[in-house]
Order: sequence, then C-alpha cells, then structure tokens
Amino acid sequence: MSLPGPAVCARAMPEARKRRTRYWVAFLPALVLIAGIAAVATLVAHYGFHVIGDALIAVGVMGFAAITGFHLGIVVLCGVAWFVLVPESHRSSAWPFILGRLVRNGGSEALPLSQFGGFVIGSRAATAAGVPGAMSFASTVVDITMELLGEIIYVALALGILLALRPRTGLETWVAAGLAAATLLAIAYGALQRRGFAILERIARTAPQGAGVAAGAASLQNCIDEIYRRFRGPLLSFLLHLFAWLAGAVEAWFALKLMGTSPGLAAVFSIEGLLCAARAIAFAVPGAFGVQEGAYVLLGGLYGVTPTSILALSLLKRARDLMLGVPPLLAWQFIEGRRLQQRESASVEAR
Repeated sequence: MSLPGPAVCARAMPEARKRRTRYWVAFLPALVLIAGIAAVATLVAHYGFHVIGDALIAVGVMGFAAITGFHLGIVVLCGVAWFVLVPESHRSSAWPFILGRLVRNGGSEALPLSQFGGFVIGSRAATAAGVPGAMSFASTVVDITMELLGEIIYVALALGILLALRPRTGLETWVAAGLAAATLLAIAYGALQRRGFAILERIARTAPQGAGVAAGAASLQNCIDEIYRRFRGPLLSFLLHLFAWLAGAVEAWFALKLMGTSPGLAAVFSIEGLLCAARAIAFAVPGAFGVQEGAYVLLGGLYGVTPTSILALSLLKRARDLMLGVPPLLAWQFIEGRRLQQRESASVEAR
C-alpha cells in the first residue's frame, strides 16, 4: 500500500482546518445559548427558586393571560408598523405582516436564534403569506431602521430618567456612549440603504455569472427607494414603533405591580429602556439568555427592586414569548408546507 505524497497531505491539512472551523462556527451559537441558560439557572438558584416562584404565583393565571394579551397587542402594532411602510400596490392586508412579525419575534425569543435569524424567517413568513419576495425583504430592512430609531429615542428617555432619579451612578457614561454609537450606526445603516444595493448591482454585473445577483440587488434597491418616496409611511412606522417600545414598559410595570412590587412607572421606564440597550449590545446571543437576567438584576438594584421580583419578571417574559412564539411558527410551517405541496402538484401536472 502506497502512502499519500507530501502534496496530497499539504492539500488535506487546509481542508481539515476548514472543516474544524465550520464545525465550531456551526456550534458556537449553541454553546453561547447553553452558557446563557446556565447563567440564568445560576442566578435563579442563587436568589432562591421558591422565592421567585412565589412572585410568579402572585401574578396568577389571569394576570399572566392579561400580560400575554397585552404583549400580543404590542406585537400586532409592530406588524402594522411594518405594513404601513409598504406601498398600496404591494399589499392587500396587514395579516401577512402581522404573521411575519409574530414569526420574527418567535424566532428571536422562542427558538435558539439571534435577532438576525428572526429577521430572516420573519421576512420569509411574510413572503409565504403573500407579500412579494423583494418587497418583503426590502420592507424588513426599512422596518428594522424605523424600529431602531424608535429604540434610540426610548433609550434616550430612559437615560434622562436615570440622570434625574439616580445621578452619578457611573452607568450613565456608558449608556451615553452606547447611545451615540447606536445613533451613528443608524445613520450609516440608513445611508447604506440609499445606494448600497445599487453598488452591489454594479459589482455583480462585472462578475462572469453575476446577472442573477445584479437583478436581485436592483429589484431590492427599487423597492427601498419606493418605500422612502412615501415619507408618511416611514414616519408613521417610526411613531408606531416608538409607541410600542413605551407600551412595553407599561406592561413590565403592570407585571411588577401584580407581584406586589411598585417602583414607580418612571423607574420601570428607565429599567426597561436600559435593558433594551443591553439586549441590543448582545444581539448575537440567542434570546439574550443570561444577558437579560444579569442586566435586570443590576438595573433593578438601582431602583430598589429586589432581585427575586426582577428575575421573576424576566422568567415571566420568557414564558410569555414562548406562548406567543410557538403558534405563529407552527402556522408559518403549515403555510410553507401547503405552498410546497401546491408547487409539487403543479410540477406533476406539467410533466
């Protein structure tokens, strides 16, 4: 038996390294998720399962149903904010966008996906429900922009409350720096949308087999331009997203009140707004597991909220997201399966 020569071994070594790299890239999100869940379990165990459980029991079934229903209204409002972006010629009803938003949230919160993964499957769900593919993706890009602008205003309000109620904590400097960075990022992201896909189109046309990519980039750029030409659409979407962010703080205040903790609505606005900033920084962590809970304990402590109550609020939110996330994901899979079956039937008839 002959042994492989030096040239063969030299080629095999880079391939082996590439396989190992792909292996770690594929499993890194799972490792981050496991570490986050372990951090949550550690925090809950440290402060006491039974004490946190008592806070959750105080909310009760009816309280949990009310909180879940309230949050469903917020998600539907975000779906409407996405819907109003799209020109009338590309939409017939708000339903596909509401489903897409529910799937987006379900993917980000109920599945081990990052926020980017939620964006992708949310756009795909809207397409499956009847929105043209290019417009679905383009409107998702713009919708993310409007939501980001609303979040920046929300975090700025939370920072203002922090400075008024708890000055000189040292946290305000970091929040202000992050807010400035997020503002610059939003400006760059918005500027990129104006010409980004057009530049990609020109680059793709120079490639030997880039005609398909060039056509897709041109279609996306045209859709984005069409959305921004209707100024009232992006403006209304921004305002609806801002209202949704503020409504989320009211929901958290109501949940804490059911637990017997009442730090005040302004304090909860600050806690929730600063939590959004922490989650935005940890966008690559699936479900922000560990990050959300750690930030909650830190921020709750600034306003006198006990760790047990704030951790109970975090677990309550996760149970709520699971309740609202799984049914839309199943509905989306049903729609996708039906579309696949219809395509297969049409292919058989054509043959």
